[in-house]
Amino acid sequence: MGWKTLDDMDLAGKIVLTRVDINVPVENGQVTDATRIEKIVPTVRDILAKGGLPVLMAHFGRPKGQVVPDMSLHQLLPALKIALGQPVQFVESPDRATLAALPAGSIALLENTRFAPGEEKNDPSLAATWASLGDVYCNDAFSAAHRAHASTEAIARLLPACAGRLMAAELAALEKALGKPERPVAAVVGGAKVSTKLDLLANLVTRVDHLVIGGGMANTFLVAQDISVGKSLAERDMAATARDILARAASAGCQIHLPVDIVVAWEFAAHARHETLATNACPADAMILDAGPATVAQLADVFAQCRTLIWNGPLGAFELAPFDAATNAAAQTVAHLTRTGQLVSVAGGGDTVAALNKAGVADDFSYISTAGGAFLEWMEGKTLPGVAALIN
Repeated sequence: MGWKTLDDMDLAGKIVLTRVDINVPVENGQVTDATRIEKIVPTVRDILAKGGLPVLMAHFGRPKGQVVPDMSLHQLLPALKIALGQPVQFVESPDRATLAALPAGSIALLENTRFAPGEEKNDPSLAATWASLGDVYCNDAFSAAHRAHASTEAIARLLPACAGRLMAAELAALEKALGKPERPVAAVVGGAKVSTKLDLLANLVTRVDHLVIGGGMANTFLVAQDISVGKSLAERDMAATARDILARAASAGCQIHLPVDIVVAWEFAAHARHETLATNACPADAMILDAGPATVAQLADVFAQCRTLIWNGPLGAFELAPFDAATNAAAQTVAHLTRTGQLVSVAGGGDTVAALNKAGVADDFSYISTAGGAFLEWMEGKTLPGVAALIN
């Protein structure tokens, strides 16, 4: 594992600088989705239970080193109070004495870390200033771990450091999925463009036994095999790259699964006229918007053979019924196998979370990461600076 958790730390009477991700949507000064705030509650409560004083550090928006009043964390105080069940002290200009004078059982929130010009530059002097405020550093923001910022990387090297509950759960799930997984391992990768997921595909073909490619990406792979995709979204200039990935997969013993049947339509709209056809039978004036039922059946067989599955991206135009059918059916199969203990399933990425919520199965996966960029970079095999700093 290599990193410590809250269970490894003596927090009694100590100020715990706690990096969290509460970059939540706000409209007219009101939080419209408090999910990220709710996820930090176990970490904050456990710090309090161990006698520590949690001092929350977080970014909000992209102020680019300037003080932007509309991006102040002050506006999050009501939502934090609801989630944590107690008021949170806002400390705009913190110093050690001010924090130390807070009553036992208090929770403090510092101002937006990105108001500081050195935050996104990973400035060591800024990190040292922040470190002087506390005794222990706890990182509970996996979603910001792919960025080497002063509040995620440099500060972790200056204080006794550990992972918060959310970070620890995320790292444990990812280790189970790709670090030391039970085999066979399958990965589902969907989305629009191969070009945005080259590093991901190149890493996965060497790490998994089955790679399912869906969405617009699948069309590019069909083009690479001289299969006409009509007016479908496809990166035709990436055909050679797709062929290279197919060759790499073959040499690595990874089986790539593309649609064996397709659902085509003549307009990109919900409930548009559509047909299910063989993969090589797309009309010149139509577009592929989903995988067909034969593909779904084939994937169900693949998933049933596997012990671990990683999912990133939908299999079709899941926003539009009925072109969400393949994504929904495949997700429900994974959910069933997970519920019955046959599969460890880890999913992540914005579209993925939305698709699984739409399919009604998000609670049935072993773990769903809302981390976005950090989850993708982990799947790409890249070192995440915020995690590496905890290990070091």
